[in-house]
Formats: sequence, C-alpha cells, structure tokens
Amino acid sequence: MSDRPFRFGVRFGANLSSSGSVSWLQDQARKAEDLGYDVIMLPDHLATPAPFPTLAALAAVTTRPRLGTFVLNAAFYNPALLAREVSSTDLLIDGRLELGLGAGWARNEFDEAGLPFPTPGQRIAHLERTITEIRRRFAAGDPPTRQQPAPPILVGGSGDRLLAAAAIHADIISLASVPTTGRPVTTDAVERALEERTGYIRAAAGRRIQELELGLTLGAVYVDGNGKFDLTLPRMAAPDLADDELLALPGVLHGSPGNIAETLQRYREKYHLTHFVVPATSMVGFAEVFSRIR
Repeated sequence: MSDRPFRFGVRFGANLSSSGSVSWLQDQARKAEDLGYDVIMLPDHLATPAPFPTLAALAAVTTRPRLGTFVLNAAFYNPALLAREVSSTDLLIDGRLELGLGAGWARNEFDEAGLPFPTPGQRIAHLERTITEIRRRFAAGDPPTRQQPAPPILVGGSGDRLLAAAAIHADIISLASVPTTGRPVTTDAVERALEERTGYIRAAAGRRIQELELGLTLGAVYVDGNGKFDLTLPRMAAPDLADDELLALPGVLHGSPGNIAETLQRYREKYHLTHFVVPATSMVGFAEVFSRIR
C-alpha cells in the first residue's frame, strides 16, 4: 500500500455561499488545475450551491482534474434518485466524477429541511444501503455511467461504525478527524491515535485493504510565507483544545514546504495515507508542498 501514489484534492467550502458567482468558482477551478491538484471537491450544505450542476460547470472549464463531492449527506437522498443524479453527472463530465458520501451530522440542516434527524446508527445504515443500491443499479447498467463499473466512492468520517462500514463499501476513505484521549494533546499522542485509526480500518477491511485508498482531511495548512494561519476549522472540531494542542493534530500542517512534505511522506510510509484534501484557502501554499514529492 505504501507504493500507492499520492493524490491531492482541494475542497471549497463556506466561501461558495459568499462568492455568489459561478464564474468566480470556475476561475478557482482553473487555478487549482494549474497548480496541479488531482481532484476538485464541493460540499453539500443547504447554504451552498447544489453540487452536481456546479460540478458540471467546473468540468466545462477544466480538462484534467477529477471532480467530486466532499461529501454528500447521504441521509438527504433516496438511493434510486441519487443513482440518477450520479449517472447524469458522470456522463456530463466525461467520467471524471468521484462520489464522496457521508452519514450526515448537522442536525440544524435536517431541521431546516423539515426532515427527522435519525440516530447515528440509522444514518450509517442508510449510507450502507445507499452505496449498495447505487452499485447494484450501476452494475446492471440502469442508469448507465461513463466509468465502469461505477464512479469511485469516497466515504468521509472518523467514528468506529462509520469507518467499519466504509472499510467494507468504499473505494476511498478520508479520515475527517483523529480522536485523541487524555490531555495535553501532544504530537506523540496524536501519532498513536493515527496509528490506531488506520489500524482499525485495516482490521475492518481485511483482505480488501489492498483495494482501499486511505486519506486524511486537512483542516488547516500553513506553509511559511503564504498568508495567515487559520485554526477556525480544527477549533470547530475540537473546541476544548488549546492552540498548541490544535497544532499537534495530524490534520493541521505547518512549517516549510520541505518539512510538510516530509510529514506527508511519513504518513504514507507508516499509515498508508496517500489521499489528502486541503481547504481552498490553503491551495496555493500546499501546492508548493506536493510539488516536492510528486
């Protein structure tokens, strides 16, 4: 698994709702392509543009990067109707689609949509049913897809039940966070937690671990000399941690391009992590990092 090549993705988030312009997002997509990103990803929140038509708009101005969702709230979708959306999008964007799915977590969005908020177990069970059903439909060619037998499926998350389901059903797993226990949170403690999480995935996947692409969602990246360091996202995920503890998290990278590149290489060699997704606000600086290890 450590021989698997790196892949680097950039995800757009809250800035989508504030920009209010498809042309702005298309410009950003062109920039991401020029910087060398492998995947351009869009979120699925009620306050942001609908992801599938927006991906089609990005496909019109790019040629190389794959285009994905990061991640769809599977609980919002009927599997048969989602299969139709995925099929149409994959055909429209010439087989560049990567389907990112999650179990759904933002209760306020369920309330706003007028939908009941299922238990975690119910949401994960629906995610599993969704993946099983769309794969069944694509295998039967109804609806058809450009990619055969189906577009690759990414599952993002961090809990035991979700990761166990992803190990069985997904093609790509992106660790959304790495829970730690005890204080203070140190680099050594976080590395042990990272080893435990990836080991848990390997145990749950069994022999199919060789087929899985493992990755990490990066919450904040600061490359020396590139803008300001913003800990907003990791602080939302871990509000009780002090700044120095947040800086120790594996999804928070900071330092020179060479030092961060060495960290990514260590993550690949020790934990088989090769798929890294960075927030769009850090995409220029992070490109300086991955250009060193390609």
